[in-house]
Amino acid sequence: MNYIKERELLVEYGKIMSKEGLSSGTSGNLSIYKPCKNLVFITPSGIGYLDTKPADIVVMTLDGKIVEGYKKPSSEWHLHTMFYKNKKEARAVVHTHSIYCTTFAALRMPIYPVHYVIADANAYEIPCAPYVRYGTEKLAQVAVETAGKSDAVLLANHGLVACGKNLPSAYGLAREIEYLAKIQYKAMSIGKPVLLTAEEIDEVSEGFKTYGQGKDEI
Repeated sequence: MNYIKERELLVEYGKIMSKEGLSSGTSGNLSIYKPCKNLVFITPSGIGYLDTKPADIVVMTLDGKIVEGYKKPSSEWHLHTMFYKNKKEARAVVHTHSIYCTTFAALRMPIYPVHYVIADANAYEIPCAPYVRYGTEKLAQVAVETAGKSDAVLLANHGLVACGKNLPSAYGLAREIEYLAKIQYKAMSIGKPVLLTAEEIDEVSEGFKTYGQGKDEI
């Protein structure tokens, strides 16, 4: 079995995603992209994350050709490969069915700048793509088109997609957006949220450039 590191990382984050409630059962999916090898490592279809093993991870090309693995890849493999083809900096994609994000996806409502952490998505708001049936190439296309420059997008009546420079980054963004959605939901339950301005979000984006210790996560 090849690519042990990538396989183990996907298994690890699948378990984290399940335990933290961002996706239940077999819903949602994760992938890692290695452009130097033109390979995508993706979670298998229909296997619970607590039961997924490194050998279950599917290795495929951007065009969908399976290179290694004996399981079927996630039914949303088009979604993952489409993001890699169109977002040149993306090296990981996380698709969740988290409760608050999916609630707003059911309302077909964006996630607004109710908190400055939205700047992590390189967007002023997280848009919601039109409804298209799961597992289709058309869904992948409308998701990427709707996302635009944003590193995340809601899928109408479905869930959330987030991408990042590595798997910890993509997963962290998905978790942050669920936090944003929860704040938005609770604020709307009381009244009308006061949104940050585009200028305020731009200031946050600049501040994020020097935030932390200056080293990429492994």
